[in-house]
Amino acid sequence: MYDAAAHPSALEWARSRGIGSLAQKMGFEWVEFTPERAVATMPVEGNTQPVGLMHGGAYVVLGESLGSMHANLHAGAGRLAVGVDINATHTRSATSGRVTGVCTPLHLGRSMTVHEIVVSDDAGRRLSTVRITNMIKDAPAR
Repeated sequence: MYDAAAHPSALEWARSRGIGSLAQKMGFEWVEFTPERAVATMPVEGNTQPVGLMHGGAYVVLGESLGSMHANLHAGAGRLAVGVDINATHTRSATSGRVTGVCTPLHLGRSMTVHEIVVSDDAGRRLSTVRITNMIKDAPAR
């Protein structure tokens, strides 16, 4: 839950919150995080199928990490965004370098968000398009 008083920068908030152990193991790195969009990169190396192509699930991990974090920024204090649907269409394969995910909101509602994440390679070619829907609910009492 984003608290502007505690973290004046949304990127600072995202970095302080952490990304989770799976995305961390995959080499996820924040590039940009604002109310308008979120951007992160991930290496191809270490995230490939046995044939050397970037694993499609890695694209989805990048997309879900970006979309869920951005939905939680939108949810605000005392609320929590949780994923309820995700889908991906892979249109190209990466074999080296880094991939970049650019997450933009399609819908930011009171109880639901929808984000599109475009994953591209170092040459800027689209590799995968991920769409995630998050439900926003009250955060559980701690």
